[in-house]
Amino acid sequence: MESKKSKIFVLFVCMGNICRSPTAEGVFRHLVINEAPDLEIEIDSAGTHAYHAGSPPDKRAQQAARQRGISLSSIRARVVEPDDFYRFDYVLAMDESNFDDLALLCPPDKKDCLRLFLEFSSSPEIRNVPDPYYGGDAGFEKVLDLVEDAARGLLETLVRSQPPR
Repeated sequence: MESKKSKIFVLFVCMGNICRSPTAEGVFRHLVINEAPDLEIEIDSAGTHAYHAGSPPDKRAQQAARQRGISLSSIRARVVEPDDFYRFDYVLAMDESNFDDLALLCPPDKKDCLRLFLEFSSSPEIRNVPDPYYGGDAGFEKVLDLVEDAARGLLETLVRSQPPR
């Protein structure tokens, strides 16, 4: 996807924006800072529902990420806005249900920015990042494993798509 801007804009989206999408935001930001610091990129996350707007990520998500050296503490939940499809080059849904919700909001001329996040994973047969909210701590670890893998694939894709400077 070619951006009209010099910077690349990436938005991660789940339902409430307190577990999966802030985890993806934090993991991807950490990865970019450590492995591609020259990449001009803006990273954000949002939810398809406003249940938790203004809230920090789930404490279990924060703890699991912190154990891997990633801080989610500055992230606050927000709901996806129609303008996000014009602002972001990549609107990445955590699962097919979120994708379907986003597709209903997405303007017809911006459909190319909407994708499943796990399309960037090394395991293409896995399409959905499972929602760990109602489960135990192991669910947050699984989310981190899936997100780290897909974040690496996304970063490789973005680095390859950048013109030489």
